[in-house]
Amino acid sequence: MPKWIYPVMIAVGSSCYGILSTNIKLAMNAGFTASEAVTAQYMTGFFLALILFAAINRRLPNLKGASALIPAGVFTAATGIVYGKSLIYLPASLAVVLLFQFTWIGMLIDCIARKRLPNRAEVFSLVLLFAGTVLAAGLIGTDLTGIPWQGWAWGMAAALTFSLFIFSNRKSVEGMDTLTRMLVTSFVAVIVISVFQSPEILWNGSLPDGLWMYGLLLGVFGIIAPVALFGMAVPHVGSGMSSILSSAELPVAVTVSVLLLHEPFSVLQLAGIIVILIGMIVPSLFERRRSAPPNVTEST
Repeated sequence: MPKWIYPVMIAVGSSCYGILSTNIKLAMNAGFTASEAVTAQYMTGFFLALILFAAINRRLPNLKGASALIPAGVFTAATGIVYGKSLIYLPASLAVVLLFQFTWIGMLIDCIARKRLPNRAEVFSLVLLFAGTVLAAGLIGTDLTGIPWQGWAWGMAAALTFSLFIFSNRKSVEGMDTLTRMLVTSFVAVIVISVFQSPEILWNGSLPDGLWMYGLLLGVFGIIAPVALFGMAVPHVGSGMSSILSSAELPVAVTVSVLLLHEPFSVLQLAGIIVILIGMIVPSLFERRRSAPPNVTEST
């Protein structure tokens, strides 16, 4: 594949996560709990991964090296659990803002793991992303004093676990294809979810009562698409740069919440989205300039 496709895959995968908060809120408005919606997301995601694997590969999975994917499954499940908890206390837009803190947390984890300092392009990009986040989420002029502390705590926990999910995808597993990787990751995730969330949706009638629709959307956009795209792209892009590129999530989340939840939208929020997009492409521009061959002038 051409090199440019991997950053695009990261941006598309993170954009899928931007749809989740609104879908969980819609499920809650329909009478389901956040726990039920998250459980439906991971159970549906696993069964979809199983169907795709059986239909395309048509053989037993090669599980050599599968243990390396356990952290990815655990952290994606943990993100779903704590993010769902945050949505009980927070509006969708603010929950996304707190989750969005994975940009600098992920960069910090990458720098510690690789024993390096962030370069100028990364620092400049993070400054732009932070400024854009404040604007895009509509935090200016908003009274946040009534937000319960549990919302802040669960939101920041989601940022940490999502950062660890990105970091755990930094290495490819030799001999394992994308479908097998997705199947193993989603299997580990659904085991964790079944222990800590609401496995009773399998027998209490919630799924045929309408929960299946939300589970299908959440499973596709919260498990299948991002797990596959991150699994393919992060090893080529790196966890630090992936954290920056994943900022595509916030503009998508704000747009979807405005369209489906009718949350307010202002010119400042539009400006914030533009700033975020600029912050996303800055590292790529710096990298392109640094890798470009120097101009050589012939002497006469």
